[in-house]
Amino acid sequence: MNQHVRTDMMKQWTLKDVGRANLGLVSAAVPVPAEHEILVKVAAVSLNYRDLLLIEDGLGFAAKADPFVPASDAAGVVVAAGAAVTRFKPGERVISTFIPGWIDGPGFGTAREPNYRTLGGAMQGVLSEYVVLDQDWAVKAPESLDDVEASTLPCAGLTAWTALVERGRLHAGQTVVVEGTGGVALFGLQIAAAHGADVIVVSGDDDKLERAKALGARHGINRKKEDWVEAVYRLTGDRGADHILEIVGGAHLGRALQAAAVFGRVSLIGVLEGFEISGHFAPLALKHLTVEGIQVGHRKSLENFVRAIDQTGIKPVVDAEYAFADLPAALDHLARGPFGKIVMKIPR
Repeated sequence: MNQHVRTDMMKQWTLKDVGRANLGLVSAAVPVPAEHEILVKVAAVSLNYRDLLLIEDGLGFAAKADPFVPASDAAGVVVAAGAAVTRFKPGERVISTFIPGWIDGPGFGTAREPNYRTLGGAMQGVLSEYVVLDQDWAVKAPESLDDVEASTLPCAGLTAWTALVERGRLHAGQTVVVEGTGGVALFGLQIAAAHGADVIVVSGDDDKLERAKALGARHGINRKKEDWVEAVYRLTGDRGADHILEIVGGAHLGRALQAAAVFGRVSLIGVLEGFEISGHFAPLALKHLTVEGIQVGHRKSLENFVRAIDQTGIKPVVDAEYAFADLPAALDHLARGPFGKIVMKIPR
């Protein structure tokens, strides 16, 4: 991002060091876009569980910039553009891309050093009244969504879309198991239902299961009241699930392998129970399963997803909106486990 500044001032959240006590809402100069950059007046920032982990534990990223601006998912309007910008004009609504510069194809990284280039991770984030982005780091916002809704697409929405559609080739008649009722889970539910798939939601909360059914889930399983793998067998006549969004992580992967159908697909997404995953070899081999880690997705996938949003009428589920100054309360809500997304609204 460009380092030139002008005299206009703005507010932004910064993290001086790991830990919530080191968060601060500070004043900074509004950046000036360089030749290939756009200046975006941010209207909304959607929070992800990764943001909570980074703020509280660092994830190895926060020390790389001082001060560090968290969060990756922004929606806003272009207010200025560099002389060489061709993709956007002032006045156009845009959303950020989670992995800057990954346009299409296999992306960046090597076996020794896989890609860590993400906004609000290894790179500066977007929890700011204004941000500059390279013109390749943004896409046009969906026409059918407002800024709050649009801000939920870059990470949670695209992760579910990549897992089920871009990589999973989801089609009508398949069975999709969604773990939980957070942002990725509910996007997965809505995307699967829009494709004509049968959706099974696993949660420990009956109220959330009823709300999930209202969004299009065919079945809900309360994992606290019954063995959810056995319930999947019962609901599918022992066939199992064609797609599982594995959001829990840790040893829970083993349960997903058990619930998957022959030639089923398990998408590794979440780390609620830890970064070290485990599962038995037998179901993996005997059922010819595909297990794939999902790192959100590239810009072309996000553009495809935006078109699908406008065509299908999917409305992201936003559990709560918080004022820009109320980040600590928003993080508390995120830690409790929202039904859908938590979004920060930024004053115009």
